[in-house]
Amino acid sequence: MSAVGQVLVVDDDQDIRETLIEVLDAYGYRAVGAADGLEALARLREPESRWCLVILDLAMPTMDGRAFRAEQLHDPRLSEIPVVLLSARHDVDDVALELKVAAHRTKPIQVTDLVQLMRRLCGADA
Repeated sequence: MSAVGQVLVVDDDQDIRETLIEVLDAYGYRAVGAADGLEALARLREPESRWCLVILDLAMPTMDGRAFRAEQLHDPRLSEIPVVLLSARHDVDDVALELKVAAHRTKPIQVTDLVQLMRRLCGADA
């Protein structure tokens, strides 16, 4: 599997996570889910794993999006993986600047917008 298409979807809402994974898979990207920041960090640190993007929710139990992003930025092996912040919060613009993410969108995201982001940040269909 090419690293170009590996995407980690981090959201505690199982329905949202699975829907995003299904959409990404349909467009040729290998999508994997994580229910919180701790699980996401574990997946990113798996040996031989190579990721082109993290799609990150903010509000999650155990480890939220802010804490995940702080840990990610402090790990040289993970800090270069771009993050798209996907949140229902109304202040997502401000939070995105604070967290230094590659892009941000509010929920619900349109499929065409998601695919455009994928193509921009991960390249063409995997």
